[in-house]
Amino acid sequence: MPENNSILDKLDGLEARFEEVSTLITDPDVIGDQARYVKLTREYKDLGDIMDARKRYIACLSTIKEAKDILANESDPDMKEMAREELSENETLQPKLEEEIKILLVPKDPEDAKNVQMEVRAGTGGDEAALFAGDIFNMYKRFCDKKGWTLSVTDVNEGAVGGFKEIDFAVSGDGVYGILKYESGVHRVQRVPSTDTQGRMQTSAATVAVLPEADRFEVNINEGDIKWDTFRSSGAGGQNVNKVESGVRLRYPWKNPNTGEVEEILIECTETRDQPKNKERALSRLRTFIYDREHQKYVDDIANRRKSLVSTGDRSAKIRTYNYPQGRVTDHRIGYTTHDLPGFMNGNIQEMIDALTVAENAEKMKEADL
Repeated sequence: MPENNSILDKLDGLEARFEEVSTLITDPDVIGDQARYVKLTREYKDLGDIMDARKRYIACLSTIKEAKDILANESDPDMKEMAREELSENETLQPKLEEEIKILLVPKDPEDAKNVQMEVRAGTGGDEAALFAGDIFNMYKRFCDKKGWTLSVTDVNEGAVGGFKEIDFAVSGDGVYGILKYESGVHRVQRVPSTDTQGRMQTSAATVAVLPEADRFEVNINEGDIKWDTFRSSGAGGQNVNKVESGVRLRYPWKNPNTGEVEEILIECTETRDQPKNKERALSRLRTFIYDREHQKYVDDIANRRKSLVSTGDRSAKIRTYNYPQGRVTDHRIGYTTHDLPGFMNGNIQEMIDALTVAENAEKMKEADL
């Protein structure tokens, strides 16, 4: 099998950049610039993975060449048999390494490593929509538990018969946004509601938004413009959380850089019994909200470049249907269907996310001419 010179050329070009970044992240001036340091350390990790694959690829090509030389020039039958085994093994390995390298060379979304703020909202369907929003939240909670991630509810409005009219929560862990970003959009359910005594099929929906959590240095907030209020908070079902004013509410006048208009952002947080912690978490949500709004143009530009895009960021797009009578879940972006609806609702969603990732990587590789 011939070596892929285009891949080697790309890898050789990145080696110098890897050495440069290796030096930069030890520079005191760079370490003192938090924004630049964080960006470079992420680049260093990504380049390190590529350099490791490059080392294994070059070793594979070298072994293939040596084995062919032995077969052409060696007379010893034992040596030739060993060479044939080495050649077969490494010629099988070569295309696998090339595919691994192509995926590593796909331009990464700089947001993928971030934590997220998520919102689940009941859509059309009344009480049944609220129940479904609760099912969707529980699905994500179980998935996060399986991944070893931390999920913290930041705001909740319960439905009249259960579930949620809306629920906001934060998820932190390794590469959270890169995995959960595909969940943004409208999730539709077809089933007989538990509240319907006549057994009629109903279609309801819930909307999911996944927002990358903004770092402090990525959003400029004038904290002097924030108006704070405090209030007594209560837990689920009216359960008393605190007899002191631990809940916080902030109002912030934000100027939209795309329109020039000023709008007031209102955020409440009752997550903990500790008012300072609630203030910090409210600030984190404010940063994330502003970052999301200011970067919508970036998301739109990506969507416009990829007409068959998997993750458009369009939260009004119907992305998935959960059909209970047929026991299936279908993702409409890639036509992927699983017939294990109970397992899916129990948090086994990684296989579908993997399929979405493969589809998006294929689009990116086509763009990058890999």
